[in-house]
Amino acid sequence: MLWSCASAPPYSAEGAAGIAATAPGVLPGDTGPLPPALQHGKSRWVPVRWADLPGFADDKLFEAWNAWIKSCERPGPTFAALCGDVRRLSIGTGDERRAWMMQRLQPYRVEPLTGSAGSSEGLLTGYYEPLLDASRLPAPGYGVPLYRPPAGLNQRRPWYTRQQIDTLPEAQAALRGHEIAYLADPIDALILQIQGSGRLRITEPDGSQHLVRLSFAGTNDQPYQSVGRWLLDQGATRDATWPGIRAWLAQNPRRVNELLWSNPRVVFFREEPLSPLDAAFGPRGAQGVALTPGRSIAVDATSIPYGTPVWLASSGPLVKLDRLVLAQDTGTAIVGAVRADYFAGSGPAAGELAGRLKQPLRLWVLWPKQVLTQ
Repeated sequence: MLWSCASAPPYSAEGAAGIAATAPGVLPGDTGPLPPALQHGKSRWVPVRWADLPGFADDKLFEAWNAWIKSCERPGPTFAALCGDVRRLSIGTGDERRAWMMQRLQPYRVEPLTGSAGSSEGLLTGYYEPLLDASRLPAPGYGVPLYRPPAGLNQRRPWYTRQQIDTLPEAQAALRGHEIAYLADPIDALILQIQGSGRLRITEPDGSQHLVRLSFAGTNDQPYQSVGRWLLDQGATRDATWPGIRAWLAQNPRRVNELLWSNPRVVFFREEPLSPLDAAFGPRGAQGVALTPGRSIAVDATSIPYGTPVWLASSGPLVKLDRLVLAQDTGTAIVGAVRADYFAGSGPAAGELAGRLKQPLRLWVLWPKQVLTQ
């Protein structure tokens, strides 16, 4: 048996008007029988009503529509047929978009496949694109190199660890000539590698400055180890956020290398130009499209396919989020059905949010309405 998209009635302005006129919490046209639950990888998708999505009537959908249009640059087979409507609705109203979503999509609550039914709460963290000052050549105050992938990187697996790169002459010789630029702070370099991409304001030898993007280009195939977890395991701190880690380092400056070397994984980059249009979006995620600040998430792709529109709900001490997002990226630590990393954008404010974000999460995938055919 195969799943195929059901034909849906075309969007109607009357449907949008109905949503706008209906009392809060009551959504017209959402009264038919619910489809059966679905299984995707290690997740269970349980069908729900649109009224079950927190904040569905209030979200500023135009922000998410930019991310959805980006997904339509490389859509999977499930969502490709919807992209014409998605592009046409880029000039629609919020109510028109909501009416179309209700006609064409079915929300499913995401749960882990194993465990008790209804265990739908998970974890939301954040990531961002750092913006850092750099020098093209080593200079006073700028001595921490960032590298392009060295020759033969994939022939020696795993490659040298972070400590070996810092201390072994043969590792340093392999990287010579692959320097992209130099940072002032080794912790900034570590953060950039953990985030996987960033923006540099590079000072060239002639004194000119310009913005570039560094994008992920490979790793040394060593395991990722959290420096925050390393500190917690030692009882060195109770605050494993980046501000907490920096505070510990300020009190223990001689232990910088010890902390850095606790994470053997190193990321290599490629340099890309950053046009004004590109600067409005983030780097390309695992789906292959540019991320949209506040509207792109990284997921476990074995539970939620790339390009899937997702309703996200998370409340905590930092932020309350009830919104449409797109699953466009993944990450080493993003494992599990109800697990997401929220792309906060670029720069210090985004870094502050991403560095502290750790709060409960619920997810609903929005899947094309389907019929079971032989």
